[in-house]
Amino acid sequence: MAHEDAGHYATKHPGGKIDKAIAAAIAGKEKEGRITCVAAHAIAKKQACSPTVVGMNIDLLEKRIRRCQLGLFGYDLKKKKAVKPAAMVTKTLEAAIRKAMNDNRITCRAAWDLAKKLGLTRLEVSSACEAMKVKISKCQLGAF
Repeated sequence: MAHEDAGHYATKHPGGKIDKAIAAAIAGKEKEGRITCVAAHAIAKKQACSPTVVGMNIDLLEKRIRRCQLGLFGYDLKKKKAVKPAAMVTKTLEAAIRKAMNDNRITCRAAWDLAKKLGLTRLEVSSACEAMKVKISKCQLGAF
C-alpha cells in the first residue's frame, strides 16, 4: 500500500488475526511505528514462519516497513528509493534477470535468489533492474 494508505494497512487482510508472538517480536524491533525489512525477515526466521505472515501482522498492527533491502522504499521523507540505476549491467546478470522475469517483472524473492546465486548484493540486483527498467513485484512482506 502507498504512503497515503497509512493507518489503513489492516484493510488488506479482512478477517486477519494478529499472532501474539509475532506481534511481541515486532514491538521489540519497531521504532516510532516503523520496522526495518531486515528486522521483519529476522522475525520470520526466528518465529519459523514466512515473511508474508510477519508482513500481515505488521499491517494488522498498522506499522510501516522501512529500509527495503532492495532499496525500493523507506529511506527518508524526501527520497523514497535508495536504489539508483546501475551504470552498467553485465550480460550474465541481465540474462539471469530476464530468465527470472514473469510479465515483465521480477519478484522480490527472485531478486534475492539471484543476488545469492551470483554473489551480488540485493541492491546490486535491484540497481540492475532499475537500469533495465524491470519492475520488482510481490514484496515478501506484502508491502507491494
